[in-house]
Amino acid sequence: MTRRRTLVAALAATGVALAGMPASAADDRPTPPRGAPPGLLQHWAEDTWTSFEALVVDSTGLPDDNIGGDLSAESRGGYTSPTNIGAYLWSTVVARDTGIIGADEARERMATTLDTVAELEKHDASGMFYNWYDPATGAKLDALGEDDPVEPFLSSVDNGWLATGLLLAANAEPSLADEADAIRSEMDFGCFYDPDVNQIRGGFWDTDQDDPNLPTDDYCGMGTDVWYTGHHYGAFNTEPRIASYLGIAEGQIPAEHYFGPVRTFAPTCDWSWTETKASGEWQTYLGVDVFEGTLPYRGMDIVPTWGGSMFEALMVPLFVPEEEWGPDSWAVNHPLYVQGQIEHGLEEADYGYWGFSPSNDPAGGYREYGVDQLGMDGPGYTSDQERTSVDQPYEGCREGSDAPTQYGDGVVTPHASFLAMRYAPQEAVKNLRNIARDFDAYGPGGFYDAVAVRSGQVSERYLALDQGMIMAALGNALADDAMRDYVADGAVEDSLRPLMEMEEFGSSGREASHAE
Repeated sequence: MTRRRTLVAALAATGVALAGMPASAADDRPTPPRGAPPGLLQHWAEDTWTSFEALVVDSTGLPDDNIGGDLSAESRGGYTSPTNIGAYLWSTVVARDTGIIGADEARERMATTLDTVAELEKHDASGMFYNWYDPATGAKLDALGEDDPVEPFLSSVDNGWLATGLLLAANAEPSLADEADAIRSEMDFGCFYDPDVNQIRGGFWDTDQDDPNLPTDDYCGMGTDVWYTGHHYGAFNTEPRIASYLGIAEGQIPAEHYFGPVRTFAPTCDWSWTETKASGEWQTYLGVDVFEGTLPYRGMDIVPTWGGSMFEALMVPLFVPEEEWGPDSWAVNHPLYVQGQIEHGLEEADYGYWGFSPSNDPAGGYREYGVDQLGMDGPGYTSDQERTSVDQPYEGCREGSDAPTQYGDGVVTPHASFLAMRYAPQEAVKNLRNIARDFDAYGPGGFYDAVAVRSGQVSERYLALDQGMIMAALGNALADDAMRDYVADGAVEDSLRPLMEMEEFGSSGREASHAE
């Protein structure tokens, strides 16, 4: 029995009260179609979908980036992104596959979105979309408000998530495949790929940035002037790998790119600004030398993310079954990474809760949260408002300092627990139930975005990205991994599975296991 079926069976057997619903009401819920069981997960999915119904502008089919906790149209943020659009497409499929909405409604919603996306202004030579649009009109934005100008930018990772939504929609609703594929077929991820370093860049601008240090290479024969970011996505275990995966699957990026981003940096003093000294061995795959490095954390050896957050590690496997295709790599690392987050929240920081990932800041704005030691970056993302970090030593290169004796006001986000549900189902559901029980953290659109657990301050907003991760996780749990099946069949599996099968990470620890 798989972990997800074990989770569903366990929830059905418990008869626990749902967040915001008495147990008697849960018992009376009708069984949804397509085999999705009644109960806790279904309740969470229905409420989370309610937030998307409020986020989307019906005339355009574009979701807003965020909305207030009361779900009023007046509280929408007034802008959207390619990632948000992709999240709405896959969330609509989840709503259909779990019986929340009917097939006709789902098709109509996605058709409206695809019609609008086909008309959005984009960078024609690459087929890529800009970072911000007006969800009410579809116009490209150069400001997110009167005092917040933005330079139109074309992001590799944001376009990766839009392309994921398009691919999923095409496979989930064949009657819309032509429309979705027509948009996606023009998106060339090779335009982000730098063959000199075998990595992809963060993105590019198509207007002169007046910065002579920015590269202007033409990676895919665009024949137009673009100004690339000065950085590459050099860390492997981060969410931009979705763009790499899609580029490899489409033949736009060579297969050896899979081994281009680093698992950790090599253990030399050249990299002593990073978290701590890595351990591991060098291996060669497809002619690429790879340091199979890990970082130590609480008796485990883990391939880290960049900042130590949950969505860096676990957003991609919502759609790509990495632990199935990489039995000696991802299947070991993903459960260890989740275990690290759990132990940080419950034992090291003693918050009583866990799940750290970029989210709305309960004190206002948006912030990265994570577990410092699970990231490669020296400062890392921290788990509390006070930014309590751990300065570990780097053997032979620099000294560290004493570990913190206490942490401050830790901030947990529910979407992190949903991402972890596949790998630690009982722990994830317990954590979510505790958050709903102990804080005013559950509203008409499901869980609010974040909670500061010592002060009890709650960010009473819903973010399309974070709600989209929750919907995808619930769609997999309730609909037999449908979200993965829609994305990972065909070219994605044919091109990526052989790459994942050949690699063995250095990950290990007392909790190491292969997720089924």
